[in-house]
Amino acid sequence: MTLIDTHTHLFTRHFDNDLDIVMSNALNSDVRQMLLPNIDKGTTDRMKAVQSRFPDQVRMMMGVHPCSIGETWEEEMDHVRSELNSGGYVAVGEIGIDLYWDKTTLGIQQKAFEQQMAWAKEMDLPVAVHCRDAYPEVIESIRKVQDGSLQGVLHCFTGANEYAGQLLDLGFHLGIGGVITFKNSGVAEVAANLPLEKLVLETDSPYLAPVPYRGKRNQSSYVRFVAEKLAEVKGISVKELAEITTANAVKLFKLETSWE
Repeated sequence: MTLIDTHTHLFTRHFDNDLDIVMSNALNSDVRQMLLPNIDKGTTDRMKAVQSRFPDQVRMMMGVHPCSIGETWEEEMDHVRSELNSGGYVAVGEIGIDLYWDKTTLGIQQKAFEQQMAWAKEMDLPVAVHCRDAYPEVIESIRKVQDGSLQGVLHCFTGANEYAGQLLDLGFHLGIGGVITFKNSGVAEVAANLPLEKLVLETDSPYLAPVPYRGKRNQSSYVRFVAEKLAEVKGISVKELAEITTANAVKLFKLETSWE
């Protein structure tokens, strides 16, 4: 069985003391590749260092997180463009809109989000989209940019059926993470009606650890718990669920299946 964690922040300081163990845990849990979404120019070097240590298991994305869009957002955008031009990235991410922490930056968040999606189209790369308290705004921006050539995933999808339908209509995949294991989260009920060919798995580690590790540091090996819950929801085996979601991730991110 092969699993792919399509969204994990293994380069953060949460893993400074035991990254080798975390990677070993992932491999022992059949997680063969882990995709790292950049946060801002302050995390790029750390992300590259992790990829250099684990070149067979780690793939990188380049983008600026909406929570890093502030006074220096144009500098951040210049950094993203320069890095994308240098190559070596499988997606533009993590990008999007976050209205949980700061609603005053909505205008520049939208500009940055739409510009990065335009770059993704230009470079034939998918996007990994962050959305918090902003589904209508995110969908509006995607709709503005989508001309049939934009591909991507709404990572850590926790929205209602209405938003799932709109994102699917826009050609997007949905990333299912540990929240699906949370009681009363509503994600399992929504996921039950989602097409398997449009789903990928993720952890968003070190955040949002699934049950039975909820509240603790998340890690890529825990994507197995996400797979088990989603398989239960879909009424299929974990092996079949893994095959489908891994194939989805390979196709979306154009990954090399070096583990085969």
